[in-house]
Amino acid sequence: MNGAESLVGTAAAAGVEVCFANPGTTEMDLVRALDAVGGIRPVLGLFEGVCTAAADGYGRMAGRPALALLHLGPGLANGIANLHNARRAGTPLVCLVGEHATWHRRSDAPLQTDIEGLARPASAWVRMSSAAAEVAVDTAAAIAAARSAPGVATLIVPADCAWSEADGPAEVRAPTPPAPVADAVLEAARRVLAGPAPVALLLGGAALGERGLRAAGRVAAATGCRLLAETFPARWERGGDLPAPLRLPYFPEHATAVLAASATVLLAGARAPIAFFGYPGVPSDLTPPGTPVETLAEPGEDVVEALERLAGALGAAPAAPAPAEPPAAPAEPPPGPLTPAAAAAVIAAGQPEGAVVVDEGLTLSADYIAAAASAPRHTYLGVTGGAIGIGLPLAAGAAIACPDRPVLCVQADGSGMYTVQALWTHAHEGLDVTTLVCANRSYRILLEELRRAGVEEPPARARALTGLADPPLDWVALGRGMGVPSERATTAAELAAALERALAEPGPHLVEMVL
Repeated sequence: MNGAESLVGTAAAAGVEVCFANPGTTEMDLVRALDAVGGIRPVLGLFEGVCTAAADGYGRMAGRPALALLHLGPGLANGIANLHNARRAGTPLVCLVGEHATWHRRSDAPLQTDIEGLARPASAWVRMSSAAAEVAVDTAAAIAAARSAPGVATLIVPADCAWSEADGPAEVRAPTPPAPVADAVLEAARRVLAGPAPVALLLGGAALGERGLRAAGRVAAATGCRLLAETFPARWERGGDLPAPLRLPYFPEHATAVLAASATVLLAGARAPIAFFGYPGVPSDLTPPGTPVETLAEPGEDVVEALERLAGALGAAPAAPAPAEPPAAPAEPPPGPLTPAAAAAVIAAGQPEGAVVVDEGLTLSADYIAAAASAPRHTYLGVTGGAIGIGLPLAAGAAIACPDRPVLCVQADGSGMYTVQALWTHAHEGLDVTTLVCANRSYRILLEELRRAGVEEPPARARALTGLADPPLDWVALGRGMGVPSERATTAAELAAALERALAEPGPHLVEMVL
């Protein structure tokens, strides 16, 4: 057995089932080991950012790590943006990066880079194996780190460590459970909530899962606190009879206005609300000055158990499911050209029970979030770190993790071009992903930022950097060119019919929504 085989054997024995790969010469022994050992499904991504985002989507939905196999430092560099998103999401993910043979590294070959230096900002754990005998142990440590943090663990494997003789697989230690919240912290939160002043309970992480939401709903029913959700959640269970917290708005003045309605902000698994960007004269902290921010549970602590204990301490009644109501007849799609609000309403009305919705469609995100609050039960995945180009590959990973659930990917056209190659993976793997492209033929968010900076009508050079209409991107041709059945919708009625057709047939589909 060589080092590569010991690595694959260790991962397979630990329950790792998928490897999203874009390998090169230094990873050929790892590629051969996938066949020699078995037990791990290889999935080819045609760009490293596809592999890292797909591993993120898989980890969010499966709750366990996949492997992302990349080629040397340049391959890692191509995948870092989506590793950043995975780190912000707290996704369990093991990133394997091939390296030159140990003795070749001193020669400064053309592809030689500081892989460890590249990996550290996007990783919670980084290690380079130094001998074949260490590879299995290092793999076990990487998997344990990814599962326990959770987060991105990057293991760098020199080629000679992969091809040289090694011992058998290593055992992976059980994941460390999240730390419980101290009784004193819980009591302080109870006092805040039991007081007369209004409280905003800001939910993040596992608090946005079913158990966390139901416990938070009990707390809200007992105290009258307002439930808020972090702006870009990694995973958010929504719809049906679940409590529906208000998502904290993206723009700082809107978020601050929402938070200003409460005398105290209590964090439950969420970070303190901070603006995405700095603006002239606008503070970074979104909480109004003088409003205290208290913490029930830090990210990584057992927020679900804390919310359940808190509900009990407040004497909250047990959660009771809402009475079942017959589904409302779908509203007729509004006439006229397709608008973001109309598209959001059609998607929310047409999505099936149990759907996984990947949202990188900022043009209509706010409209969709509002419209889907009363949709059938579904899971929502957001752009956690703000690095664009995550949607299409995140959907691929989610579909592989949950092959029995339909996946809808609401995808902006500009950011979709960052990882458009993921459509090929959708087709190659036969994934049940319906991609809904928001084709406004511009970087609309940049036009909005220009407007907010006082530029109502962008001058020529600004238009050149924000427009996608000359020539217009043809998403129907792009999708078909990668093997995905594709069509175009210009009205709400056309979108409703296209979505119904796509969901009725297994496999990937694409609908270009001309907005």
